[in-house]
Amino acid sequence: MKNIDATQKLYIITGGPGAGKTTLLNELSNNGFTTVPEDGRRIIKEQIDLDGEGLPWVNKKFFAELMFEASVKTYHKMCAITDMKPIFFDRGILDTIGYLKLENIPIPEEMELSASEMVYNKNIFILPPWKDIYENDSERKQTWEEAVQTFDCMVETYLKNEYNVIEVPKISIVERVQFILDTINNL
Repeated sequence: MKNIDATQKLYIITGGPGAGKTTLLNELSNNGFTTVPEDGRRIIKEQIDLDGEGLPWVNKKFFAELMFEASVKTYHKMCAITDMKPIFFDRGILDTIGYLKLENIPIPEEMELSASEMVYNKNIFILPPWKDIYENDSERKQTWEEAVQTFDCMVETYLKNEYNVIEVPKISIVERVQFILDTINNL
């Protein structure tokens, strides 16, 4: 058995809001895979409960800092798992960099450096905007246009950081899971 870098088991599923990432992660979890929920939604819920400032509609920069910090902690926790079975993340550390770019907020140099040092499998999965399933809720306030812009920004951010961006087709959730697993098995 060849020695595989532990980060090769870490797969990112990204894209704009409302593209089906959470549903896809839930289905992967139902299939026995370790999945990592998006830190952003948890942070929003916590900040609302605390009446805090770290909300994307209150203080975007602080929200991004909280997301980055949480993503780094989660990354290290998942790297420590010794099982080499794939682990799927709902967004990665670079998503925070993409968010800052999207919002025209300067990216701190130390954040970029940290993001470049914490790598995932170089093949990331991106879900394209899908108007038929897109909807807003109490934590997702972005418009459809902002969802499309987020998708474009994530593609650009991951490509700039030398990741291979694999677009997941707009198919049923079971077919999406199979697409991802087949792709991983054929890499």
